[in-house]
Amino acid sequence: MTSVAPLPVTRTQPTSAVTGPPVVLIHGFAADGATDWPEARWAAPLAAAGREAVVVHLPGHAGGPAVGSADEVATGHLLRRLAEGVGPGEVDVVGYSLGARLAWDLAATGALTVRRLVLGGLSPQEPFGAVDLAAARAAVRGGPRPADPLTGFIAGMVSAEGQDAESLLNLIEGMAREPFDPAARAPEAPTLFLAGREDRMAQGIEGIVARVPGAELRHVPGDHPGALASDELRAAVFAFLGV
Repeated sequence: MTSVAPLPVTRTQPTSAVTGPPVVLIHGFAADGATDWPEARWAAPLAAAGREAVVVHLPGHAGGPAVGSADEVATGHLLRRLAEGVGPGEVDVVGYSLGARLAWDLAATGALTVRRLVLGGLSPQEPFGAVDLAAARAAVRGGPRPADPLTGFIAGMVSAEGQDAESLLNLIEGMAREPFDPAARAPEAPTLFLAGREDRMAQGIEGIVARVPGAELRHVPGDHPGALASDELRAAVFAFLGV
């Protein structure tokens, strides 16, 4: 049976007078909310500035539900579950990597009412559709390493210690059914793109930025994980959101 349950979230309430809408934080693939958005760096300062922080826990990742089948996480279905977990009302949304891809679609489709949008580490390519899922599943079950470099890389990510490999591969399968297509629709909310100067995954991001009227692109130090951990990225996010 396909799950229709809203995705779980962790909420941190403001500790001072409310100054703006909640800030939704969406983590990347094979990461989790606590790793990408450490409380001391994100939720605590947001709360002190009068903003509720809402950390989303994606399926197949720590804090989120297991994924029994690809049907549970086809992109459109996943967006609805994510929006239901966040709840109604205007929000600011910050996504990184896979979280940025989802954030783009949440804003572009109107699944959430987005006031301001931050997209960090967004890949202009759709990687999931190119993964050889049969080879990846065989590899994580003890079979040979896939010959295809991308599939081998993904198999290594999902089989790392602490990961739910089967759930993550089901997530890839589900999202690949509805590939990321920035040409199909673009967000209308004011948008800030952030990319690490050494982040190969974000190469070519300028083409996507051009699709969003008035969008701003800023480069920060670091590769893909390093950029997210940088003080420059956090400062840029907070300034853009008026924190």
